[in-house]
Amino acid sequence: MTLTNGITIRSATPDDTPAIRTLVATSFGGRPDDDEIARIRQLFPVEDAIVAVDGARIVGHVQSRTMTVTVPGERAVDACGISAVGVAPTHRRRGILRAMYTEQHRRTEAAGLPLTIFTASEGTIYGRFGYGPTVRENSVTIDRRFAEFLPSAPDPGGVELAAPDEVIDHIKTVYDRWRRFVPGVQVRPDASWAARFADPERNRGGGTSLFAFTHPDGYALYRYHYRETGMTVDVVELRAVTTEAHAALWRALLGLDLVTEVAAVLSDNDPLPYLLTNTRLVRTKARYDGLWLRLMDIPAALSARSYQRDLDLVLAVTDPFRDAGGTFALTIRDGVAECTPTTRAPDIELGIDVLGSMYLGAYPARVFAAANRLQTKAAAHLHPLEEAFATDRDAVLGWFF
Repeated sequence: MTLTNGITIRSATPDDTPAIRTLVATSFGGRPDDDEIARIRQLFPVEDAIVAVDGARIVGHVQSRTMTVTVPGERAVDACGISAVGVAPTHRRRGILRAMYTEQHRRTEAAGLPLTIFTASEGTIYGRFGYGPTVRENSVTIDRRFAEFLPSAPDPGGVELAAPDEVIDHIKTVYDRWRRFVPGVQVRPDASWAARFADPERNRGGGTSLFAFTHPDGYALYRYHYRETGMTVDVVELRAVTTEAHAALWRALLGLDLVTEVAAVLSDNDPLPYLLTNTRLVRTKARYDGLWLRLMDIPAALSARSYQRDLDLVLAVTDPFRDAGGTFALTIRDGVAECTPTTRAPDIELGIDVLGSMYLGAYPARVFAAANRLQTKAAAHLHPLEEAFATDRDAVLGWFF
């Protein structure tokens, strides 16, 4: 594909690797070493990437791979995972991103994948391509010096100190158990694990290498930071299959002597604050989106997950980018959905980005209705829609890509 300004959109080749490396480093402000590049290429083969070329220069890049993601109802769905989207700062406002995305989504549609997901570095770009934020994350800190557990809080024990490289198999096994029931979590390939345990120094933020706690049903990876205000701990990754493992791991983390503060990322309804005598000690420093999602095939995507209540509504979905929109009859019985195109008048009108935000249950319909991004023929339709899309568990990003 060649744009009117002479820029060509094509598949990448191995010969493009040095130029891609420079562009991505410039776009994201970091220089991976050769080992990191090798791991990235295991996750995202260069031949599957798309580049924009101006003469002999690479001025745009997007890479992708097929991922398997858990959706509500403990179901696994294949999705296209997009990463490392960048346009050279010398080539802004020339339609390069739209052209690359057009080709990327054409390929995804041809592959028959019902969803596309990615982690976004900016929040203002992707709505026009039909994406909505679908996982919420909360960056929190806990003043460890004053953290006390309630007498009623579980104290199951079972946590052990471990060197991360000695418990890799256990950590992988726990993650795979955990990802099967948590919406938003992806199957994790070996290359992603290799990146985690390689723990390159440039990703440590000035902290130590990784430490680990393990539990039969969970694990925590963390690192220390030595600052003028005292020693702090950054919880890099905590996964717990059971509530007992969750409580046990947090007891260990908040039992670390000499540590002033513990930092972590929690989902909206993580029980940690409610294990403590003072919930205010879990202080939210930032709240942001962890994952974005686009429905590529609305009937296939809506039929892939389960629901919390019966429903019979007609949805009119607007797609500003591709042809996935239309009017669809959504019928749900006993958690199972049937979604088909229809000529019936719609009960609900919404953008495909709003549907993407609602898809994993993190964003309720009422907030979009209040913002006039979802319109209802009758107010009585809104609550059933929200109840149907609700989930028992918070959506979580399994691994960053």
